[in-house]
Amino acid sequence: MNSEFESIFARLRAILEPYSARLKVTADAPEQYCLEVASSPKLKKAFPAAWVKTGKGYVSYHFMPVYMFPKLREGMSDKLQARMQGKSCFNFKVSDETLFKELEVVTREGFAMCRKAGFAPEPNDV
Repeated sequence: MNSEFESIFARLRAILEPYSARLKVTADAPEQYCLEVASSPKLKKAFPAAWVKTGKGYVSYHFMPVYMFPKLREGMSDKLQARMQGKSCFNFKVSDETLFKELEVVTREGFAMCRKAGFAPEPNDV
């Protein structure tokens, strides 16, 4: 893994780490970090909510609430939307702090929407 990808991975992982207290960490390796909703009140089962993974050509940030709540995409900048592949994945080849900060906001809002819709437990339920 090249140093640029290591830096991008670390930065994207840092976006997810604050949520690790409420969610289950199912992968914590140098090339993959994954958070799972251990028990969804609405779905009655666990599901992966967000993960970062280093591939050969880019570092990907997968965030399922963007797929679950299309309204999240409406507020995203064109530059962030241009990084999307599919409905829940953002790919990065170079660091872009402006986009990372926007992704922090999208992540915070997305997890809040999950809690409000009953897909994830409230912070005091864990």
